[in-house]
Order: sequence, then C-alpha cells, then structure tokens
Amino acid sequence: MSDEESPEYYTLLCDDPSHEVVLIDCGPREMDVIRAVRKVTGLSLWHSRVLARQVPVTLLEGLSAYRAQSTVAVLQSAGARAEWRQEPEPGDMAPSP
Repeated sequence: MSDEESPEYYTLLCDDPSHEVVLIDCGPREMDVIRAVRKVTGLSLWHSRVLARQVPVTLLEGLSAYRAQSTVAVLQSAGARAEWRQEPEPGDMAPSP
C-alpha cells in the first residue's frame, strides 16, 4: 500500500466532564430514600442509612451527565433533595491562602 492509499485514523477525545451526585436532604420519607441510596450505590442497607443521615453528602463521583441525572431522578422519586454537579478539574482548584 502506498502512502496515498493508507487509511487515516482519528483519535476521538471525550470532553464530557465527570459529575458527582450530592444528597442534600432525605425529606419526610427517610426509609424510601435509604432504599434509593442502596439501589444507586450498591451499598448495604446499613451503610446506605449511615450515608443518608450525613447529609449533605456526595454519594457518587466520576459519572457521566446522563448517569448523574438518572441517579438524581431515582433519589428525587423517593422523596430526597439531591443534585448533580460537575466535578472540578484538578487544575481548577483555587490555591489556598
């Protein structure tokens, strides 16, 4: 194969930043939220309860935007207040005074 006939290869870079899911409040249906935390994290019921009672707490990190939104939807359907946030890039941290 000559240079003119060689195939071209492209490297695709994913610019989708990672996201985190933060549980802000359990609301009045604490047990439903604990079960939802267990469902999205895969933790035991006991560990899920401990996490849910430490609000505000980051439940998951390193997620795609779609997965973070889906996780928040599961938590909200259980009665929780939760949000997804874009994780700061390592170089974006403000220096300490």
